[in-house]
Amino acid sequence: MPFPNIDPIAFSIGPIAIHWYGLAYVAGIMLGWYYARLIAGNDALWPGNASPISKTQLDDFIVWVALGIVLGGRIGYILFYDMPAVIESPIRAIQIWNGGMSFHGGLTGTTIAMIIFARRNGIPLWSLFDIVSAVVPIGLFCGRIANFINGELWGRLTDVPWAFVFPNGGPFARHPSQLYEAGLEGIVLLSVLTILIFAFRALKTPGLVTGVFVCGYALSRIFVEFFREPDAQLGYLLGTNWLTMGMVLSSPMVLLGLWAILRARSRAALQS
Repeated sequence: MPFPNIDPIAFSIGPIAIHWYGLAYVAGIMLGWYYARLIAGNDALWPGNASPISKTQLDDFIVWVALGIVLGGRIGYILFYDMPAVIESPIRAIQIWNGGMSFHGGLTGTTIAMIIFARRNGIPLWSLFDIVSAVVPIGLFCGRIANFINGELWGRLTDVPWAFVFPNGGPFARHPSQLYEAGLEGIVLLSVLTILIFAFRALKTPGLVTGVFVCGYALSRIFVEFFREPDAQLGYLLGTNWLTMGMVLSSPMVLLGLWAILRARSRAALQS
C-alpha cells in the first residue's frame, strides 16, 4: 500500500513549526488528565468508597507527569539507544527529532515523579500508580499514531496485503508496526483496564491495575517487536536475527507486572 504521506508538520506559526509528534504528546497528556479526573471523581471505584486523590491534586500532578515523561523519555532514549552518537555530538541530546523518546525511559521518569508527588501530598502510592496506569494507554495510542504519520519506527519487510512502503524505509513493503502498537498498547490495553476498573472495581485492590498495565504493555511490546525493524544503530542483539533492545527492556516488566498483581491479590485476601 502507498504511504499516505502526511506532512509531519501539522501547521506553522511564523517561523515556528508545530509537529504532529509534539501535538500527540500534548493530546495524550490532556486526554489522560481528563480521564483521570473522571476516575478520581467517582468515589464508588475506590477502597472505602472514597477517592484517595482530589481533582485539584490531579491538576497539580499533570505538571509532574509532563516533566517525567519528557525528561525520562529523552534521557532513556539516549542511554538505551543513542549514547555513542550523543558522546560524539553532545548537542544531539536535545535534538528530539533525532531518535525521539523511549517509553521505558518515560515510564521510569514518571514513576519517580509519582513517588515524590505521592509522598509530598500524602497519597497512597499504589493508588496513584493505578490511576496513572489506567490512562497511559491513551498517550501510547497518540504517540504511535504520530510515529506512523512521521514514517518512523516502521516494521520489517513483508508481503502482507496491508504493508506500506514508507518514505524512509527504502522501496520495500513493510509491516505498519506503529499501528500494531497503537492497537495493542493503546486500544486493547485501554479497553481491558477500563473493564477491570468499571465492571470489576479493580481500583479497590491497590496495585492490581498497575500490574495488569505493566504486564500487558510488556507482552504487547515484545509481540510487536517481532514485526518491527530494530533501531539501525543497534540492530539485533547477541548475534541473533530476532532479539531487540525493546524485548530486552520489556521482558523484566512481565515479571514486575506479575509480581504487582500477586502482591495486590494477596494483600486483598489478607484484608478480607
